Amino acid sequence: MTTERARLFALLGRLLVAAPDALLIDALAGLQGGRTALGEAYGGLAAAATVADSVSTEREFHNLFIGLGGGELLPYASYYLTGFLHERPLAELRGELARLGLERAAGTSDPEDHIASVCEVYAGLLAGSFAGGAPAAEGFFDKHIRPWAGRFFTDLEKAEVARFYRAVGRLGRTAIEIEQAAIELPA
Repeated sequence: MTTERARLFALLGRLLVAAPDALLIDALAGLQGGRTALGEAYGGLAAAATVADSVSTEREFHNLFIGLGGGELLPYASYYLTGFLHERPLAELRGELARLGLERAAGTSDPEDHIASVCEVYAGLLAGSFAGGAPAAEGFFDKHIRPWAGRFFTDLEKAEVARFYRAVGRLGRTAIEIEQAAIELPA
């Protein structure tokens, strides 16, 4: 189960760091849905991928997250939690990453509180790839994802220019809801 959660958050991180290429779009089109909320979200992503191509998703990604003078959405924890970029949530996340022994990748221009980065770190913790492993994942989620990522994914799902990324928003929102519910279960 932890492996599947890690794969899900790694996929979200990959889709939010850059637009998918043709190979990834083809792979996503082959996903199988199911009757659960998560299965339906995977099915929606597969359906979106069957009508997408790398040119349209690149344009959509640009309009959503980069844009001329800024995209439709700002995918940063600091913005969602304070209304400004480079604020305390980023500093707290950087401290946590340092404690985990993680450093910002060379050549990366986005701050570490970008949704793609936090999804990738969470996936790495769940998979046991990073110091602290799965035992540190719950605390990381609770502090650095839970307070804001659900709102981000809901905004992505409703974004005006989103087509393919509407399905990514649904998948992300569903994943966050499931993680929140799991954390709230009695031990």
